[in-house]
Amino acid sequence: MDDKQVSLEQQIEQKRKEIYTDSYPMSIGEIINLYQDGELDIHPEFQRTYRWSITQKSKLIESILLGIPLPSFFVAQRDDGVWDVVDGLQRLSTIFSFLGIYKNEKGELEKPLQLIGTKYLPALENIYWDSSIIPDSTSLFPESSSLTKKLQMAFKREKIDIKIIKKESDSNTKYELFQRLNTFGSSLSSQEVRNCMLIMIDPTVFSWIRALADDQNFRETLTLTDRQLSEEYHTELVLRFLILKNTPNITSSMLEDVGNFLTSEMINMFTPENNSSESFKRFDFVSEKDIFCKTFALLNRALSENSFKRYENGKYLGAFSLSIYEILSIGLSKHLGNYDINNNDDIKKIQEISMLLPTNDTFREASGSGTRASRRLPQFIELADKLFEK
Repeated sequence: MDDKQVSLEQQIEQKRKEIYTDSYPMSIGEIINLYQDGELDIHPEFQRTYRWSITQKSKLIESILLGIPLPSFFVAQRDDGVWDVVDGLQRLSTIFSFLGIYKNEKGELEKPLQLIGTKYLPALENIYWDSSIIPDSTSLFPESSSLTKKLQMAFKREKIDIKIIKKESDSNTKYELFQRLNTFGSSLSSQEVRNCMLIMIDPTVFSWIRALADDQNFRETLTLTDRQLSEEYHTELVLRFLILKNTPNITSSMLEDVGNFLTSEMINMFTPENNSSESFKRFDFVSEKDIFCKTFALLNRALSENSFKRYENGKYLGAFSLSIYEILSIGLSKHLGNYDINNNDDIKKIQEISMLLPTNDTFREASGSGTRASRRLPQFIELADKLFEK
């Protein structure tokens, strides 16, 4: 066995020691009890990011009634013993919604799920778990009816496979697993996956970042397409700003995969110390929000919708430029003390930097077609700092 093979075996052995798992079948009835007792956290906030259609939900209930095995559900055991759902949220949400016990992120009961007919079970049309608990259901849907007691018992006795990441595992394992399960072959964009991971870390952090993404000055400086907005690209731009501004000594080796870099730094930045939701000693949310808002207020006043476009032949052209965004936003944020939004000379200085940027040698060389982010970003961060110095 050569050195490379030995090294590979050692790496595998080490990583396996960081992950402790268990697996066993559990009835749907038992899962229901865990949820109702507060021992299972399914993150209803995820519904803001993606939501199943009524057809998908009805097909899931059909599969359970027909005894078709479902893919495994993944949960992570927290220090308080609660199971944190890593994969299977939509399926569990659908089951709980069908039973009329599903609660949204505000803790409010949602309206019970009414099924539609499926390919193999067309008689599921207008079926509720228990139509007697639906106000005026008979007048609104005269043909609606309940699942029989016999079918309800069979439904709750169906087994599902639960795979548990035990609390002894590395603290980042559940985020790594969630990313892997929801990236390959997924309809979610990379940032939509990160949004879900942020909710798993702390819903208040997710809400804080979304509030920044909705900042009026920030949105007015962007010229994004509807598709980019629907895929949460504006939220990714907020995350890029925070990470590039706050991560010291960014090197090319850290940026071989920018997506993975953003995800790993996001986890490191926002995971509270000692797993306490009250302890964010590494990140000052108040100060960071102030810097973000002041940066984009200055850019909006100076350049408005042209903030991140290329200046050529006396006018701004083209669509949103990520390269220009990285330089102008990061550079200005690090020198906010030198720029006053009410000082016309400061505003003109920002405009001059923007107009001259395309002629800068470093910018032209590092932003050329095919240039990798691993080469571009370290040079851009250094350039950004120099451009806004006074």
